[in-house]
Amino acid sequence: MRLRLVKENTNFDFFQRWKLWFGISAVLMVISFGSFLLQGLNYGIDFRGGTTIRTESPLPVDVGVYREAIGALDLGDITISEVFDPTFGPEQNVAMVRIQAQDGEEAVSTEVIASVEAALVEVRPDIKFVSVESVGPKVSGELIQTAAIAVVLAIGAVLIYIWLRFEWQFALGAVIALVHDVILTIGIFSELQIKFDLAIIAALLTIVGYSLNDTVVVFDRVRENLIKYKKKDLKEVLNISINETLSRTFMTSATTLLALVALFALGGDVIRGFVFAMIWGVIVGTYSSIFVASAILLWLGVKRDWTKPTDTTGNQFANVDA
Repeated sequence: MRLRLVKENTNFDFFQRWKLWFGISAVLMVISFGSFLLQGLNYGIDFRGGTTIRTESPLPVDVGVYREAIGALDLGDITISEVFDPTFGPEQNVAMVRIQAQDGEEAVSTEVIASVEAALVEVRPDIKFVSVESVGPKVSGELIQTAAIAVVLAIGAVLIYIWLRFEWQFALGAVIALVHDVILTIGIFSELQIKFDLAIIAALLTIVGYSLNDTVVVFDRVRENLIKYKKKDLKEVLNISINETLSRTFMTSATTLLALVALFALGGDVIRGFVFAMIWGVIVGTYSSIFVASAILLWLGVKRDWTKPTDTTGNQFANVDA
């Protein structure tokens, strides 16, 4: 017996209140944008500047012990992560300790670095400090600019790809859905003041790819059904297409969320922000594929004079005027 999250031959009317869903999305985007302008983002060390201390110890790295030792110094944002490398020997347990730049300073002062090293020596007397590297505000500003350009270029590439593969109406719907996902993700990070670093930029780009994949699956079925059902109006064809791909959409999202929730619960603080962004992105990406991208397509309309699509054997699908 096969597991089904969605029954076969569903017939949900996703566009009965499509204007309501579209309005809710628009309001959420405005709130997210407003939160970004008023509160801004809680930038991590990657974007704010700071210092990275590389440590090495013959004993296994205990992130909790390290964090508790340094936390008493009240230095603000601190990130501690273990470094894994197959070339390391059994006595090479390496960790990276990142400390944000203090207010009014270009980088972490030597006194602060000395106090961090002293705190770590107290809990691990055999610890060694291999290197100390600093990132100034200028480099951090360049990282913010580069990250923004990366996201914009990714969305621009999607626009061109969908336009070439389908029609401009499909492309516009897909891009608006992607912008919707990115803005809502940035908005929730701004509203909750969750640390925003380069890992979150990686999550945003991953969300763009995930949401695009889901949208293209739906759009492929829409294109086939527009030719298959020539006498049905666009709204009905969109409903049929989404219902036909609904099982795949929910199964993909559910299995992805299972892995992400496990990582969020057990992965620790180092990747928690990244995983949270991915969980949120999967949810809003699935929503936008159905209620945003398809709603834009319904609003814009689309021509229906393509040639017949072919199956994997090269045979043309028969027209079904129903």
